[in-house]
Formats: sequence, C-alpha cells, structure tokens
Amino acid sequence: MTKKVIRVSRVMISVAAMALMPVAAQADQFINILTGGTSGVYYPIGVALSKVYGEGIEGARTQVQATKASVENINLLQQGKGEFAIALGDTVKLGWEGDADAGFKAPLDKLRGIAAAYPNFIQIAASAESGVVSITDIMGKSMSVGAAKSGTELNARAILGALGMSYDDLSKTEYLPFAESIELMKNRQLDATLQSAGLGVASLKDLSTSVATTIVSIPPDVADKLGAPYVAAVIPAGTYEGQTKDVQTLAVGNYFLTHADVSEETVYHMTKLLFDNLSELSAAHKAAEAITLEGALQGMPVPLHPGAERYYREVGLIK
Repeated sequence: MTKKVIRVSRVMISVAAMALMPVAAQADQFINILTGGTSGVYYPIGVALSKVYGEGIEGARTQVQATKASVENINLLQQGKGEFAIALGDTVKLGWEGDADAGFKAPLDKLRGIAAAYPNFIQIAASAESGVVSITDIMGKSMSVGAAKSGTELNARAILGALGMSYDDLSKTEYLPFAESIELMKNRQLDATLQSAGLGVASLKDLSTSVATTIVSIPPDVADKLGAPYVAAVIPAGTYEGQTKDVQTLAVGNYFLTHADVSEETVYHMTKLLFDNLSELSAAHKAAEAITLEGALQGMPVPLHPGAERYYREVGLIK
C-alpha cells in the first residue's frame, strides 16, 4: 500500500514538472531586431526599440543585429531569423513579388506588416572638387551605390535607369556600406556616394564636416517616371555642413515588419509599445519624428500581421 502511494506521488510530481516546463519556455520571448549599418538610421532606432521591448514585454530577451539593411533584413525574416525589421518600401514590394532581377528567387510570402515608419531620402553627396551638382553630372565620375543588392543599391539602379543611365556611365562603381564610402571620399578615392537614409544620417554629417561637400539634386520628374513608392522630396538647407540651400531629391517610405510565425500576442505588444514610445525613437534619431499613428497603414506593401491589426482595431484606425 505504501509503495503504491509513493509511485503515484512520483508520477504526479513528474507530470506537474512537465506541465510547468512549456510555460517557462513560452515566457522567454526572443526578439531579434534587424537593422542596418551602425552609421545609418535603422541601427539607432533598432537600439531604442530593443530597450522599449526588453522593458515592456514580460520575459522578452532582445537583440539588435547590424545588417546590410533592407534586402538582407527581409530575407532573414523569411527564414525566421528575426522577429522585427526595418526595410525600404520598394525593396519590400520586390521581395513580396519575388522579383528575380532584384535578387529574389521566390516570393517572400512570410513577410507581414507592422507599421509605416519614416521616409528614406535619396541623398547623394559629392566632393566639391568633383563639380557634381545634379545627378546627371555623375556621368564619368566614381560613385558608391551601397552594398550590392541592398535597398540603397536598388534605389541607385532605379534612379539611374529612369534617367536613361546605368553604372556603365560611371568611371567606377563601388558597392560599399555608408561608413566605408565616406572613408574613400575623405581620402579622395571617390567622387560621390548615394545613401538612402533618414535626414541627418551620421555618415553624411561626418563627411560634410570633414571635407567640402555638395548635396546633389535629383529632378522631381524622376519620381513621376518611377512611380510609387517614390515621391519628390526636399533635403532642407542646413541639414549638412555647408548646405546653404534646399536640395531637390526623392524619398521612399520605410516599413516596420515581422513574419507570419511570430505570435499575435507578441506582435500586438510590439505594435502598441512602438506607438506608446515614439518619443524614445525620436530621441534616438530625428528621422523617427516622421512616424505617426495616423500614417501607420499608408502604402503598406505586404499584409498586416494579425497582432498589428488587433492593435489598430483597438485604437480605431481599422473599423
């Protein structure tokens, strides 16, 4: 009789322990935030969100991963190697469609939207001594167009193509991240760099305070030729050292994304905390001041995640 009681007790203890194990595992939510290079805008915003999510989501462990930005970010999301990412709208659209020319062999069908972020401005900085003032002056000059097949590089190809130009019209094309491009320009090994980023990006601030720099204009009609998600935009005077006038350029919206396998509960909290802490993001980088709840669904190139949709219904953005 005693032995039977002992056996039953042991079984009950074992079952109870097994029942507790999944709960403990579920309490640990890992959120890997995919950003960009450390000298860009994605990275400081990702760092700010990591802090917000780490403190605001119970049991969450967060990590910020520096990447080559948009293209790498959405590929990693598709593979389930990140829970949150920032990416350019045109890149996201091409990835969702599986555009082979842009480097996507198959549609990235697991991508899901969280919110529209802030616009990326196409910013071309040239050394003053190069004489480059407008995008058409770049013919016969050397330029870095961003890492190969990155969102920035896709922007560069699209813009040159709209003007009937290609990399063949340059004396040299470099495929380098922002910071490396700036170092080459400081050493007079490069005439210009095209960078798709929020206004006041650290790399171009560094360049403009180190050497005489011209912010290069792109005519508004290029946006008309390219169509959505490109729009005409202006880089305000004083954005960079020595920039005394407004400069015409293009802009493309950025988006906060996740993937279909992240739980509804987690994405709900990520979305809510994002909008509850916009001041934290703006403190991390001025570009985040353009993020608004009212514009959260504008131009979303992929389906919303159910967790994000739940939040927008809660606040009345979706009826």
